[in-house]
Amino acid sequence: MLPLENLSEFQPTSSNWQIVQEVFYDLNGGKSKSTNGTGILLNTLMKEDNQAIRSSFEHGDIELDLDFMMPKGSNSGIYLQGRYEIQLFDSWAKQDPTYADAGAIYQRWDAGREKGREGYEGRPPLVNVSRAPGLWQSLRIVFRAPRFDASGNKVSNAKFISVHQNGVLVQKNIEVTGPTQAAFFEDEQAVGPLVIQGDHGGVALRNIRYKSYGSEEVTLKDMKLTYYDSIKTINDFAKANPRGTMAIDVLAHLAPATRNEFSGTVVGTLTVPSAGEYFFDLDLAWVPDDTPPGRINGAGKLYIDEKEVVYVDGVTGKANGSIQLTSGVHQIKLNYFKTFGHWYAPSNDITLIVEGKGVAKTALNVPLRADDPVGQIAVKVKDKAEMQRGFIMHQGEKRTHTMAVGEPGGANYAIDLSSGELLSVWRGDFVETTPMWYGRGETQLMLPLGNVIELAGKPSLSVLASKDAVWPEEIEDFTYEGYKLKKGGAPIIDYKMPGVRISETFDTRDSGKKLVHTLNLTADGDPQQIYCLVAQGSTIDKLPNGLYAIDDKSYYIEFGGKEAPIVRDSADGSKELILPVKWKDRTGVVTYSIVW
Repeated sequence: MLPLENLSEFQPTSSNWQIVQEVFYDLNGGKSKSTNGTGILLNTLMKEDNQAIRSSFEHGDIELDLDFMMPKGSNSGIYLQGRYEIQLFDSWAKQDPTYADAGAIYQRWDAGREKGREGYEGRPPLVNVSRAPGLWQSLRIVFRAPRFDASGNKVSNAKFISVHQNGVLVQKNIEVTGPTQAAFFEDEQAVGPLVIQGDHGGVALRNIRYKSYGSEEVTLKDMKLTYYDSIKTINDFAKANPRGTMAIDVLAHLAPATRNEFSGTVVGTLTVPSAGEYFFDLDLAWVPDDTPPGRINGAGKLYIDEKEVVYVDGVTGKANGSIQLTSGVHQIKLNYFKTFGHWYAPSNDITLIVEGKGVAKTALNVPLRADDPVGQIAVKVKDKAEMQRGFIMHQGEKRTHTMAVGEPGGANYAIDLSSGELLSVWRGDFVETTPMWYGRGETQLMLPLGNVIELAGKPSLSVLASKDAVWPEEIEDFTYEGYKLKKGGAPIIDYKMPGVRISETFDTRDSGKKLVHTLNLTADGDPQQIYCLVAQGSTIDKLPNGLYAIDDKSYYIEFGGKEAPIVRDSADGSKELILPVKWKDRTGVVTYSIVW
């Protein structure tokens, strides 16, 4: 990670670049502020001489991770090797992104081409998942540098293996035939510096981490498969009699066997380019990640030079480990077995991934596989809101009484109806429902298709003895009463808790940029003091513009009136933003907007 204590990790540049501790960009484009300190690389446009900033290191193949923040309307970019640009832009809630939007690969330019066609090969992001100005966003780039022969002739193009913005894939396997428009170098080379654009608009960056790789690879050759009958545990290999052996060139059980019962030992020659620590990930696809207790159907062990490196124990199908290796040749052995099939884990794939110093993460000897004949089953949102019932994952837990709602404009949210808990919001596409229908749909999971922000997942309302009382994990005798639809297709959801009836609605504002959450309460008798849990996060800060920034500036909360919210400490060390319900004639209302 670049320490960002000063600018020593970069080549000399102009005064528009500085290191600071904190940055505030106003959502609506007002005056920005920064705090002296360290940890954030900040570009602020000056009246003149706004230069780019170049890293002191040069790279070829690279995995790059960073966080960035955009002011309203701003434009910047990250240039791999100073030549191939991934665009940074304030693309918040833009409906039809282009090659100029955040997460895009910027176009190339040739003035000699036909007029109006000078720009070419630009790639818009697969989906626009940009967050609002002033919020932190993540970017992960896996880049493969161009390759050259001994004479310096290019033999393969540069390629963006993948680009993820806010955890969502926005580019995949895109070749770039040459430097993009306004690159800092016109030629192509095996290495070059990382360059951040500085003359188009402001930008803040932090947590810049990278792994740089050479072109040398780990190889696995001379593989032989020995196959068995009646292997039931991982320890049976020591005494089992083989049925036969065969040469193989891919990691797969190619010996005669039934689909749901087989076992084998693969041996081979592993060659590593340099000495150092190597990391291995082993995935046996037939072993589900949530194996039912007592229903283990397989396991595996990986040995290198007779040392155990990875053990897949069967409780889950994935495991990892590491080992120090000298450069050169090593002997590898993999034992694996399957005794029966879980129909919701139908694949028999074996995946072994290696990574080391100077060696990019690589799957070894992967067989050529046909695409799954079942494509993505997704629910699309058009002119009206769409709803989907199903299960959804929230903070590692499967919630089973949930409803997801997608609004026109790209704002989506999920609710646990059994407890009246707002679970998550996301921007982008709505939900994928393939796991609900493919095979027997055992998992019943719907998968959000955007940059998901997980919320507290606690009851929205509670009676508290005081503003300092602990927020409960559940409300006794809380019931879901049903819902009806508004004209635009969004639900009005009804609940009851002791002594109170609740009506919950969500509405979008500003073309989907804001999600307005409203809770209307009606008391059966004299109302008790009820509070609303508006937000919970590691940090909650009131900003100069009156918004509240939640969880290290992951999203905003906006209040529209004269509310008096309370920021308080939670029992788990986090912060909570709560709001007392004001009653009038046995009715109360809470309204706030989530902005991200």
